[in-house]
Amino acid sequence: MIKTPTNQKLLTNVAVVRMKKCGKRFEIACYKNKVLSWREGVEKDLDEVLQSHTVFTNVSKGEVAKKADLMKAFEDTKGDQTEICKIILAKGDLQVSDKERQAQTEAMFKDIATIVSEKCVNSDTKRPIPVSIIEKAMKECHIAVKPNKNSKQQALDTIGKLKEVLSLQRAEMRIKVVTPVKMLNKIRKLLTKLEVTIESEEEAEGETSITILMDPGQYRNIEDLVKSETAGAASIQVLNLKEVKDDEEKLK
Repeated sequence: MIKTPTNQKLLTNVAVVRMKKCGKRFEIACYKNKVLSWREGVEKDLDEVLQSHTVFTNVSKGEVAKKADLMKAFEDTKGDQTEICKIILAKGDLQVSDKERQAQTEAMFKDIATIVSEKCVNSDTKRPIPVSIIEKAMKECHIAVKPNKNSKQQALDTIGKLKEVLSLQRAEMRIKVVTPVKMLNKIRKLLTKLEVTIESEEEAEGETSITILMDPGQYRNIEDLVKSETAGAASIQVLNLKEVKDDEEKLK
């Protein structure tokens, strides 16, 4: 009968995250595809990410880290292995095979292109741009995927670069600003400075409703300014998040 040493704990089908500190190697065993979800804030449950709250020196061999080494390398945690796992999970290097890395890169590339397609329209026709066209343009611009950065942020960075080879712009969103009539001139001046498109104005019962088309990136700024300039008397309502041509559903 072969006995397993007490400092060994064998795990299978894992994603390993590694950190070197104080001359020692520390590893944690995670579920595959969960590390990036945790780092992007999608996954909140640590137990869905970690296969074990144990810190190893070598996951594949099941070698558990010595408590003295953990205390020295992670002094602030007082040896709390769960807290140490969180540190390694956040700052360690995710170990993946070349094949896995390529698959992840290709999936993220597609994800970035999809987000760009969802957020943008052709600046000439105001119609959606197919994901395949976005992917082709990304390759022409030599846009490289950054695995440690989330897809949404990379997509926003990519939009600016793609303007060199594509006629595209952020799809405008439509909002309605409802303001007391006595504050209408102040709101008009404010919106003129912000360079948004005023589609219509309607007055009823002492209030004016102004319908606006704008870049989604301006929304938070407009909301804050309208509320502060009117001391909360005016309100904003989102009518639709993406203004495109009516036949967009036919353009797949």
